[in-house]
Amino acid sequence: MACATQGTITAASPFDAEADCKKLRNAMKGLGTDEKALIDVICYRSSEQRQELKLKYKTMYGKDLVDDIKGELSGDFEKTILALMMKPAEYMASEVKRAIKGLGTDEAVLVEVLCTRTNEEMTALKEAYKKKYKKDIEKDVSGDTSGDFKRLLVSCTTAHREPEGPVDHAKAAQDAKDLYKAGEGRLGTDESCFNLIMASRSFAHLRAVFEEYSKISKSDIEKAIKKEFSGDIEDGMLAIVKSVRDRPAFYAEKLYKSMKGLGTDEHTLTRVMVSRSEIDMVQIKQSFQSHYGKSLASFIKGDTSGDYERTLLAICRG
Repeated sequence: MACATQGTITAASPFDAEADCKKLRNAMKGLGTDEKALIDVICYRSSEQRQELKLKYKTMYGKDLVDDIKGELSGDFEKTILALMMKPAEYMASEVKRAIKGLGTDEAVLVEVLCTRTNEEMTALKEAYKKKYKKDIEKDVSGDTSGDFKRLLVSCTTAHREPEGPVDHAKAAQDAKDLYKAGEGRLGTDESCFNLIMASRSFAHLRAVFEEYSKISKSDIEKAIKKEFSGDIEDGMLAIVKSVRDRPAFYAEKLYKSMKGLGTDEHTLTRVMVSRSEIDMVQIKQSFQSHYGKSLASFIKGDTSGDYERTLLAICRG
C-alpha cells in the first residue's frame, strides 16, 4: 500500500482572485518589477487558482498575464514562474517537446516524464500535448528514439497499465520467474518480456514482483537490470523500478544530481520542483534529508541565487 503524499503548495484559503490580480499588475506596471510580490502570489496559489488568475487578469485589464510576465522577467526565474503558470499536464508536454525538438534528444527527460506516469497522468499529458502541438506524443517520441528504448517509451505512452488494486501474489511470483528467465537465467536478454511486465503491470503489482524477484535471484532487480541492459533502455527500466519502489526517493535523487558537483542542471531542478510541488514535495524533502544528510533548502541556497533561488525556496517552503 503506497503512503499518502502531500504537496508543499496547497490552495490558498481565503482566495481573492481580484486582489491577487491587482497585486500582480502593480508588481509589473511602471519602471522596474516587484519580484517579491510576484513570488508571494504565484508560489502561494494552487495550479487551479493560477489558471483562475489568468482569466481574471485578462477580464480586469484586457491583457494576458503570461505575456506581461514574459515582458518583465528573464532567465531561470522567468522559466520557473512560467512553468508554474501552466497547467501541470501542459508543462510536462512542453518538457517532452523540449527534449525532442531540434538536433539531439534529451533522453533523461523522456525517461523521467514518460516512464513514471500513472495512467491518469499519462492520459492528461497526451491530451495536453495534442492540444498544444497538434501532434501525437507517441509519434513524436517514436520518431526521435529507436530500438528497445523506443519500444519501452511507446508502451508507457499508451496509458494502459493494469489498474491499481489488490495484488495477485501468485501472478507476481510468476512475473518474477519470467523476468529471471528472460535475463539472468539465460544467455542474452529477452527484452520484450521485461518491456511487457515493466510497462503494463500496475505499480502495486510491480512492487510485489520486485520482492519476489529477490527471493529467486541472488541479485536485486536493479542489479539484474544493470547487468542485462545498458544505455537509455537501462535508464528507463531503472526509473520504473526506483519510482515504483519509492517515488519521493526517486525525485530526491533527481534533485540531488541536478545540484551536486560543478554547475547546476536548472532544467531538471525546475521541472522536479514545479511538477511535484502539489503532489509529494513534503515527502521528497524528507527523503532528501534522510538520504543526503542536508535539507533540500540548504542545497538550493548553495547552488542557486537571486530571484530564482527565492522562487525555489518558496516552492520548497524552505
